[in-house]
Amino acid sequence: MKNIIIASTSTIHGGESLDYLLDELSIFFKDVSEILFIPYARPSGITHDEYTQKVSVPFNKIGKKIVGIHEFENPKEAIKNAKGIFTGGGNTFVLVNQLYKNDLIDAIKTEVKNGTPYIGTSAGSNICGLTINTTNDMPIVYPPSFKTFGFVPFNINPHYLDPDPTSKHMGETRETRIKEFHKFNTQPVIGIREGSWLEVKGDTITLKGTLDARIFEYDKTPYEIKTGSELSQLK
Repeated sequence: MKNIIIASTSTIHGGESLDYLLDELSIFFKDVSEILFIPYARPSGITHDEYTQKVSVPFNKIGKKIVGIHEFENPKEAIKNAKGIFTGGGNTFVLVNQLYKNDLIDAIKTEVKNGTPYIGTSAGSNICGLTINTTNDMPIVYPPSFKTFGFVPFNINPHYLDPDPTSKHMGETRETRIKEFHKFNTQPVIGIREGSWLEVKGDTITLKGTLDARIFEYDKTPYEIKTGSELSQLK
């Protein structure tokens, strides 16, 4: 049974890394002492070692050890043996390119669908959807495919931002970008605001956190869903 947390971000404004999720994670990983970390997204271009060390800090607070997948000679075996998996944020294209390069897409899908607990933040949550076509990141590398895990039957837009009526910015809003996506694609998209996440238990998908989310369906008017709502019907 799938057991997944799909979080918009690792850090909310004014907070420290993962602090808003630590209570949830202590329960989520209650039977896990060591978590395999996938640092491939490399935020700001930091090294895999630097990213792994950074992530270790919040997990130490809940008594969990973090080990980077790059430390293993055989990453597929590391995935197979992992008791828990965390994929961090950064650049989604860099992340997906490295996952394909190491032939890990199917390996991770198999283990997570068999019950290995998985948490993704930002780019690591983006890849839980059908494709990464609704990421906010610049395509600085070109992965072999934009198709990803498909743990949920829709696309994800982490860090979803509402239009700011006081802003003088004249560029496209996030909503406009997603509407452009729907000119060429039909799968739904969920915009997850900072501080909220999706909890996936088997086939049940529930919005958690402090904020509502925005749903975009093909050829329909976008609408809001309340935190606590189930999304299992969204296909």
